[in-house]
Amino acid sequence: MNSQATEQPDVQKEAAEQAVIEKRREHLKNESTRIIEIAGNEPHSALKCIHQLSVAGGATEATYIAIEQRIVADQDSAGAYHLALLAQNTPDLPIDARQLIEMVVNKGDNQQRLALLKNLLLPPVDTIKEQILASNDGDAIGLMNAYLQINPEGYGSQHMLSSGQSDQIVPLSLVIRR
Repeated sequence: MNSQATEQPDVQKEAAEQAVIEKRREHLKNESTRIIEIAGNEPHSALKCIHQLSVAGGATEATYIAIEQRIVADQDSAGAYHLALLAQNTPDLPIDARQLIEMVVNKGDNQQRLALLKNLLLPPVDTIKEQILASNDGDAIGLMNAYLQINPEGYGSQHMLSSGQSDQIVPLSLVIRR
């Protein structure tokens, strides 16, 4: 009889945990549907969708695909930057991070390129370097050269942090624009 008394609270606890999981799953499904609708209907809404995704704490695969499609349709280099960073931290996302990175490198501005150089684990250093040099932007070239001088392999900031450097990864939206 005593074992039944201890099994009952365990069963109730497990049922309560399962109910919380189901409620969370339903919430994510609803948020995903809402975000997909925004991405499908509002041009230039990728950053808004990525923010909503972060607030929701996750989403369905279809949500990530819808955001990527919005980014590609708008040729949105800022959205591409943020989704590429998200993809590097969540490797099983159903998106083509290489395509997003190429968009930032080829269509983004030098601040976005420099942010990629610092924040990707293994950025396409040579391609970024070519684009920044071709821009003839003295400030950006100086920043790039200074960064590559302390990190010639171009390993991202996460590598530098693990090797004792104190560089900080920040969202592109927090980078001061001039």
